[in-house]
Amino acid sequence: EATPVPAPSSGFKQTGQLGAVMVESSEIAYSYVRSMFRDDPEVKEFFANHLIHLHVPAGATPKDGPSAGITMACALYSLVTGKPPVDRVAMTGELTLSGLVMPIGGVKEKVIAARRAAVKTLILPEENRSDYEDLDEQIVKGITPHFVRTFEEVREICFPDRPRPKR
Repeated sequence: EATPVPAPSSGFKQTGQLGAVMVESSEIAYSYVRSMFRDDPEVKEFFANHLIHLHVPAGATPKDGPSAGITMACALYSLVTGKPPVDRVAMTGELTLSGLVMPIGGVKEKVIAARRAAVKTLILPEENRSDYEDLDEQIVKGITPHFVRTFEEVREICFPDRPRPKR
């Protein structure tokens, strides 16, 4: 989850049980979302006047790994645009500074977790397509997968009515 805190200068703060790799992923997500709006004066002013606080809740469970990159970028994108993502969607994927979605590990465990949470739409990196297709039918039944290569594709799924930011 992300929230803006009015401040005399900009900044970025993360909280939660985040390991070093996840902190790095959150910083990449922050930089990428800022770059998406680099030509938008209103958004530039928003970032200039707010500390952005990103929190990854889950109690005392330590988390580390790059696979939440696109999820954190969605939270930040939602904050900037003021629009929530569509309901009942889950996602996993590492994000690069140029907006590419990189493959992740643990596809089976993540799909099972999505199923248990009654998720109907799942976003996975394109490079993990074969991992998903190798899963038993019982695991994937009722889930609509989307395989993506870029954050722009993630944005189109999660925020379908939102125009593409000027770059």
